[in-house]
Amino acid sequence: MDLCPKRWSRRKEARPHEILEAALELFAEKGYAATRIDEIAARAGVTRGTPYLYFAGKEEIFKALIQELLLPALDEAEAMLDGFEGSAAERLRRIVHVWWQSMGETRLSALPKLMVAEAGNFPEVAKLYNDLFIVRGEAIFRQVIEAGVASGEFRTVDVEYALHVLCAPVVMAMLTRYMPYGHAALDPLRYLDCLLDLMLHGLQQCPQSAESKEKPDA
Repeated sequence: MDLCPKRWSRRKEARPHEILEAALELFAEKGYAATRIDEIAARAGVTRGTPYLYFAGKEEIFKALIQELLLPALDEAEAMLDGFEGSAAERLRRIVHVWWQSMGETRLSALPKLMVAEAGNFPEVAKLYNDLFIVRGEAIFRQVIEAGVASGEFRTVDVEYALHVLCAPVVMAMLTRYMPYGHAALDPLRYLDCLLDLMLHGLQQCPQSAESKEKPDA
């Protein structure tokens, strides 16, 4: 007797998640365009028609992938902001590390690579990713930087561009996970700590130099 149940004999409520996980793997490996729904079904260990019981098509699978696997990371970051009492610098460090732990260290790190490769051919998919994830993620970083400026901890900066300057290297760290050479060997946590050190020293108010303090008013 086979005591190990087939994947398609498991609880029905587990199947959509298994389908999404399989889709993410295949999108990362083959790209969005080249992935077929029957391949997703095979990777998930379900019959060919099973994905259609839960999703109307490949775009619906991608949308659900963002909503079910990606957005919870944003929920965590937003919840952390609501209850965090530390400085703006400490908050920024926490947000970047949560981002990396929930995305960079997981298979979700494949999504930026997928968007770079597929955005031109599937603008509706790229827009979905932007509207559901990028816009909301940028709002989190904008809130932290603006709060730091308002409190006087950060100097006045161009917030809209500062958040892009901060986010772009983190996205690049995710992309390098899929490069078989060069920067792929970088220690990601060491990389992020270096990024934060450089960013925070650019954001934080510079103490008045001893020379300027001693110089009498004209």
